[in-house]
Amino acid sequence: YVAAVYEHESILSPNPTALVDRHSALELMGRNLDIYEQQVVAAARQGAQIIVFPEDGIHGFNFTRSSIYPYLDFVLHSHSARWNPCRESYLFNDTEVLQRLSCMALKNKIFLVANLGTKQPCEHADPHCPSDGRYQFNSNVAFDADGMLVATYRKHNLYFEDAFDSPPEPDYKIFDTPFAGKFGMFTCFDILFYEPAVSLIRQYNLKQVVYPTAWMNQLPLLAAVEFQQAFATAFNINILAANIHHPSLGMTGSGIYTPVKSFIYHNMESYGGKLIVAEIPVVTKDYKTSLENNERFRENLYHSCETFSSSSVDDQVCFKEGQGTPDRVSEKGSEQLALSFHAEMMYDNFTFVPVWGDKGELQVCANTLCCYLTYQRAAPTNELYALGVFDGLHTVHGTYYVQACALVKCGGLNFSTCGQEVTDATALIDFQLWGNMSTPYIFPLLLTSGITLDYADHMGWKNNHYLLSKNRTSSGLLTAALYGRWYEKD
Repeated sequence: YVAAVYEHESILSPNPTALVDRHSALELMGRNLDIYEQQVVAAARQGAQIIVFPEDGIHGFNFTRSSIYPYLDFVLHSHSARWNPCRESYLFNDTEVLQRLSCMALKNKIFLVANLGTKQPCEHADPHCPSDGRYQFNSNVAFDADGMLVATYRKHNLYFEDAFDSPPEPDYKIFDTPFAGKFGMFTCFDILFYEPAVSLIRQYNLKQVVYPTAWMNQLPLLAAVEFQQAFATAFNINILAANIHHPSLGMTGSGIYTPVKSFIYHNMESYGGKLIVAEIPVVTKDYKTSLENNERFRENLYHSCETFSSSSVDDQVCFKEGQGTPDRVSEKGSEQLALSFHAEMMYDNFTFVPVWGDKGELQVCANTLCCYLTYQRAAPTNELYALGVFDGLHTVHGTYYVQACALVKCGGLNFSTCGQEVTDATALIDFQLWGNMSTPYIFPLLLTSGITLDYADHMGWKNNHYLLSKNRTSSGLLTAALYGRWYEKD
C-alpha cells in the first residue's frame, strides 16, 4: 500500500502561556491546517491511501492547563455512534479542527491521522475528574476515506505536559483499512513503555502502527529515526512515524519503516516541512517475529541461573543467583581490568571499555548483564570507540528500566567523551555484539554517520544471548547497540 507521513514545521504561538479566545486559537490552528490541507492533496496525488501528521502539529506546545483550553476540540471518547464531522458538523460545539480534518480525508479519499488537543467534561463524582471539571487530553484521531471518525486515542505516557491529563485507563485503539488491515496507534513517549504500545501490538497481533510524535533527538541511543526503526524491527511491523520539525529544539526525524527497509527524513540544517510517500508491503502474519523467538527464549530462561559466556556465544558458565558478576573485561590478563571506566551516557552511568586496535574481543559487565564484542576495523582511523554496559533504572526525563549493550563512537579521544552526542564518523567496523539480556524486549540500534540507518546482517537469540552482527557498515559507525527494556522493573 502507499503511505505518507508529513514532518511539519508548526506555526507556533509566540506566547503559549497567554490566555486567548477561541477565535484567536482557531486562527493560529487554521494556519497549520492550511499546510496540512496542501500536504493531503500532494500525498493523494501520489497515490497515498493513508497520511499521518505529527504530535502537537496543529496547536504547538509549552502551554499551561488554562492557556491551552481555547485550542481544545470537544470529542466524546466513549461514544460508539458513528460520526462524520465534515458531514455532521452541527452535532457538537467546538469541533472546528475535527471538521477540517474530516473534510480533508473525505475530499481526498484518504485515511488521515492527526494529533490535537481535546476536552471532555466530567462529573465531580468521577474520582479521576480534575478540579476544573474537565479532562484535557493529548489525542490522536483517525478518519477513514469518507471522513468518518474511526478511532480516537488519548496519550497515556505524558512527557512533561502540564496542560494534559493521562486517561484513567490506557486506550487500546485500532482502526480497520481495506488496503492493509488493522492499524494501531499511540503517541511519542508511549513507544518506550509496555502500556499501551506493546500491549496493543500483542493483544491485536498488529502489523501496522501509526505514530504521531514530537521527539527531541537524544544521541547516541534515542534519535527519532534510530528508535523508530528499532521498534519496527523488534516487533516486525510497519510504522508510519510523523515527527515535528523544529531543529532549534532538536526535533526532526520521521519515516515509513518496514522490518527490512526504511524511508526516512532527518534534517537538522534546514527549515520547512517534508512529505514522505512510499509504497510498502503489508506485513503478513506468517513472519516469525523476533518477539515470538523472545517468548520462547523467555520460557527457556532459568531465573536461578544467569548465564554468561567467556569467549564465544556457545561456551556458557553459570553463576548461582545472588553471586553476581563483577565489572570486568575479557580475561586476557589482569592488566585489562584497569581499563574499564565510567562515563555518563543518556544521563546514565555506563561502564565502558575502550575499543582499541584493528581487531579484538572485549567483555564488560554490570549487575547481571554482560556484553561481548568481537570487532575488526577495515582501516585504522583516529577515532575512539568504546563498548558500554548499563543495567539499571533510568531516572532522568522519565523513569524506566534499561538493559543496554552499546558500541559507540566517543566525542573525542578522552574516555570522558564517551557517551557524548556524535553525528559523524569514518570508521568502518565489522562487529558481533551480544549480551545475556534478561528481557525479551530488545531494540537493535544501528546508526551510521550523518544520522543514517543501516541494517544488521544477523540478529536474534542464541543460547540465551541476543546477538547483533554486521560486516562493514555502509558508512562510519556511530552506534551499534542492544537497547533492552525490562518493563517489569520500571
